[in-house]
Amino acid sequence: QVQLVESGGGLVQAGGSLRLSCVASGSIFSRIRMGWYRQAPGKEREFVAQVLIDGSTNYVDSVKGRFTISRDNAKSTAYLQMNSLKPEDTAVYYCNARPPPTYYSNWGQGTQVTVSS
Repeated sequence: QVQLVESGGGLVQAGGSLRLSCVASGSIFSRIRMGWYRQAPGKEREFVAQVLIDGSTNYVDSVKGRFTISRDNAKSTAYLQMNSLKPEDTAVYYCNARPPPTYYSNWGQGTQVTVSS
């Protein structure tokens, strides 16, 4: 079981930037697959980005070139740097952790990101 605490959400104008942070505890962070998901009102939760234990990353097409996911193993923290934000990025953003050996998902409480036009 991994405990996750997210921070960094807020209200920003279109074109602005935010950085989300997710601090993990309860497992060896360097072995955990970390990711970010989001859920907009009336929509299903969707994958945004992930960073694997070797540092490789994947993104949903809609955020490529604007968002960057990273990890700091020394701080047990994953980040999501979000630039050039658009109103359609408005959602609750959830941190996701999948530790070995099962790689079952653990979720944070979510942090609200609102982008005004």
